Amino acid sequence: MSVTVRVPAKVNVQLAVGAARPDGFHDLANVFLAVGLYDEVTVTTADELTVTCEGPDADQVPLDRTNLAARAALALAGRRGIEPAVHIHIAKDIPVAGGMAGGSADGAGALLACNELWRAGASRAELLAICADLGSDVPFSLVGGAALGTGRGERLTALDVGSTFHWVFAMAGRGLSTPAVFREFDRLAEGHDIPEPVASRDLLDALAKGDADALAAAVSNDLQPAALSLFPDLADTLDAGRAAGALTALVSGSGPTTAFLVRDTASAQKVSEALLASGTCRTVRTATAPAPGATVLPPFDTGAHADA
Repeated sequence: MSVTVRVPAKVNVQLAVGAARPDGFHDLANVFLAVGLYDEVTVTTADELTVTCEGPDADQVPLDRTNLAARAALALAGRRGIEPAVHIHIAKDIPVAGGMAGGSADGAGALLACNELWRAGASRAELLAICADLGSDVPFSLVGGAALGTGRGERLTALDVGSTFHWVFAMAGRGLSTPAVFREFDRLAEGHDIPEPVASRDLLDALAKGDADALAAAVSNDLQPAALSLFPDLADTLDAGRAAGALTALVSGSGPTTAFLVRDTASAQKVSEALLASGTCRTVRTATAPAPGATVLPPFDTGAHADA
């Protein structure tokens, strides 16, 4: 038997970062928006726990028990006293190490798939608790849609979105380590007062109204200076997208993927072509948002998927 779950990428339209906490994490006001780029995670009954991966940059994905998908299977199995004898196959389309939560998506997908395959009966609340233990972005990968993440990003409040937003994403020639970007944030913040992170009311209103111009004026990412410090060439990509007519441009999460909000499908095509022609990025993708969260695909769709 096997179960396949589709899980979305994300973009952070606001990422407000507080000072480092004693536990090494940072308090966040993290406004997530799920976008229509997906990984598919298939879990199949097997003799032992194994992980395989295919797709762009699959060679960069760990295939041992450090993989978030494997960790998710182990976490649920441990709670239920189940032997985690499954083969996990990841069909990857979300950029690897790109600041779009591809690894987190795989963890959420594997968790939901194992819950279905094993008929483990974990509730939504229990699944979200396991997700939070796995990583700060994993709960949103399960939920999808749009949400405000507080704490270290794992405590979610669903947000209204009044329309479809169009995005272009430019993938860089190499990855960035999220821990390294946070360390650089801390270094750049030394000697400065860091305010408590708070969600922007203007941004939340823009999302609720579906107003792309207002959203473009309100997006922000406190990790962007750190990402640019570690990867200065990203500034050229941001400039190329703006010059091509993007409403706004920002680094997605910890980077190095850069995100461009555009007005419509035609604008997305124009900006995509200009970015590719600029030579400042490796490849370009377009997507709309919001997208649903982790979803069990037929023929095992029981209707119990975890949408926002």
